[in-house]
Amino acid sequence: MQIILLDKVVNLGNLGEVVKVKDGYARNFLIPSGRARRATAVAIKEFEVKRADLEKAAAAKLAEMQAQGAKLGGTTVKLTQKAGVDGRLFGSVTNADIAQEVTKQGFAVTKSQIRMPNGPLKTVGDHSVSVSLHTDVLVDITVTVYGETA
Repeated sequence: MQIILLDKVVNLGNLGEVVKVKDGYARNFLIPSGRARRATAVAIKEFEVKRADLEKAAAAKLAEMQAQGAKLGGTTVKLTQKAGVDGRLFGSVTNADIAQEVTKQGFAVTKSQIRMPNGPLKTVGDHSVSVSLHTDVLVDITVTVYGETA
């Protein structure tokens, strides 16, 4: 299916590009989330009329996320979990736990924005975690996990 991208999509393209994707991806994700539209002749003409407004809105959103990223960068999040004597946690610290703590500090972050390259945290100590605020804004934060004896 040919679609027009109304927003930058990672590994697919930038605003305004006409790309070919699988039908299910377009119908079930891109079109309902407002990131794309079917590439018909009428839709392409309408997009060209609205292009400047969409680019201006995308630039404003990027600037806002960069400003938020500058504030969030280098932040330390402290969590306490039950742990054994050897420093291993009973359970783990997930992206949902980290997102909840970052939100308590005043930043609007969802669990899908937390990038944990090595999976959930299972040991006590300092861990580096990335937060993807925007497709172009990736910020590193430190998560400190303290052990609590049972």
